[in-house]
Amino acid sequence: MKRSILALIAFSVLTALGCQNTNGQDAKRKLSKPAAEWKKTLTPNQYHIMVESSTEPPYHNEYWDNHEKGVYVSAATGEILFSSDDKFDSGTGWPSFVKPVDPKKVAIVTDNSYGMSRDEVIEKSTGLHLGHVFDDGPADRGGKRYCMNSGALKFIKKP
Repeated sequence: MKRSILALIAFSVLTALGCQNTNGQDAKRKLSKPAAEWKKTLTPNQYHIMVESSTEPPYHNEYWDNHEKGVYVSAATGEILFSSDDKFDSGTGWPSFVKPVDPKKVAIVTDNSYGMSRDEVIEKSTGLHLGHVFDDGPADRGGKRYCMNSGALKFIKKP
């Protein structure tokens, strides 16, 4: 029993670190407007995730288990970023996608937080943090896993 609990705790910590970033703004991620301006338009949670490059806990966020059809737009700009057609259950507790709707709307920058190098996904027009992309997605769909924060997105259901 103790081994199971320890294994679950270890898995939860590693999973959380797999999508988390707290490095804040670095030289490669320039915001389109000052943080103080974003603070006026974003909710505290959106600001914490998108401006401060944080993350929400796995399995305790709005869209990880959303199976409705529609699109996911930027919480900051309303730009369509991801589609439910490209969403899959990654088992990580965050909404995961195989690709963005339009690759030109996101950019990938290097995130060297926590002593590791990962690929951070930002909204190209704003420089705001969305999540990370990994090479462990479904092989038959390109092999990518865009691990996004629900707090950086808003879901618009298909009519």
